[in-house]
Amino acid sequence: MERGTHEDERHHMDITPREVSETLSMVSEQNLDLRTITMGISLMGCADEDMDRLCDKVYEKITRTAKHLVSTAEDLESEYGIPIANKRVSVTPIAQIAAGCPDADLSPIARTMDRAAATLGIDFMGGFSALVQKGIGETDRKLIESVPEALASTERVCSSLNIASTRAGINMDAVLLSAETILECARRTTDIDCYGAAKFVVFANMVEDSPFMAGAVHGSGEADAVINVGVSGPGVMAAALQELPDDASLMEVAERIKQTAFKITRAGELMSREASRRLGVEKGIVDLSLAPTPAAGDSVAKILEIIGVGECGGPGTTCALALLNDCVKKGGVMASSSVGGLSGAFIPVSEDAGMIRAAVDGSLTIEKLEAMTSVCSVGLDMIAIPGDTPVEAIAGIIADEMAIGVINTKTTAVRLIPAINHAEGDMLEFGGLFGSAPVMPVNAFAGNVLTHRGGRFPAPLNSLKN
Repeated sequence: MERGTHEDERHHMDITPREVSETLSMVSEQNLDLRTITMGISLMGCADEDMDRLCDKVYEKITRTAKHLVSTAEDLESEYGIPIANKRVSVTPIAQIAAGCPDADLSPIARTMDRAAATLGIDFMGGFSALVQKGIGETDRKLIESVPEALASTERVCSSLNIASTRAGINMDAVLLSAETILECARRTTDIDCYGAAKFVVFANMVEDSPFMAGAVHGSGEADAVINVGVSGPGVMAAALQELPDDASLMEVAERIKQTAFKITRAGELMSREASRRLGVEKGIVDLSLAPTPAAGDSVAKILEIIGVGECGGPGTTCALALLNDCVKKGGVMASSSVGGLSGAFIPVSEDAGMIRAAVDGSLTIEKLEAMTSVCSVGLDMIAIPGDTPVEAIAGIIADEMAIGVINTKTTAVRLIPAINHAEGDMLEFGGLFGSAPVMPVNAFAGNVLTHRGGRFPAPLNSLKN
């Protein structure tokens, strides 16, 4: 019976020699990798009023459930020849499981998560998070206040807040609180280029199944354990588009993006099926996001320039990015029936060699990035700003980005790094996937009134879909 099933599967997904050679060249020459295999783990059963017992339960559940995650991913890498850059875990938002615990400081849970991550050998763990888009509960507040300490005292833990949604509007109290938290995260980690702020992200319309950090959580509507895969492949996309002549029409460019996105996603779909089968957990989603790295040739900015923009950030950039994003989705959905997460193009400044160059040249500004986020995945990502930027300006930037998400019914996010003791034009060095961030200028005219009004930006009219 089993043998027959496997034979059926093989026929169902016959891979031709040509596809094999295409995939090998994508890996060896064009930086194709799976950015991440992320196991989502429910911690709902770990709630306890005693902090020590809660931490013990969290550690046990994570290490038991994800025990074979890294070894399975490594087996898949060697069998299929496609590198998996990161192995990660996301968990239930901690504010939800800590609600019965009276302790004011929730950072011990983050340190437990960090210990579990080190035991498993994974790269990041997400979920030190709270959902406060419509109001801040007592435990939510405790969690937010614990974030700076939690991120300063851990290496691999990431934190996120959902502070806005199309259904709820924007929680403006949470906007200001987030801005203060970002500043404090930076202050606590000045010795490592304010890296703490790089592990904290605020969202509008946060998704419950993203494999990408720093904003991955395991949503409450998910199964006990799930495998979500994040593909990558900007280098593959750039190479495919480079083959087209400059006089190719945009329709031809669109077709090429779709075809290439299909190939990249197919590799992710295959790995996702196999990983979930071997680990005996639910197959979750494949996230189609083109995630850049600081490596040469692995840049979303470069793709936009191949499409025809003079330099990323120049006039025409938003149009080129909108085309790229739409066509990636159109190609990707044909390759997998479980597309989810964020699924588009990421534009994290520090993680993209082309974006870094454009920011240094003055072609790319925060205002242009904000316009770009209205047509792509996520948002103002991994942007270093001067260390003396007032909290009102940070809150204003967050509020603007949340408004784009809320009004356009899409996910947007902000990950800003206040570069304490650094001025505009300096460079922060994070290394690894996080790369290096040029400190970008911030418009100083935020004023002192808007972000202190508090209350709620009401849900927009298009939220009334019921």
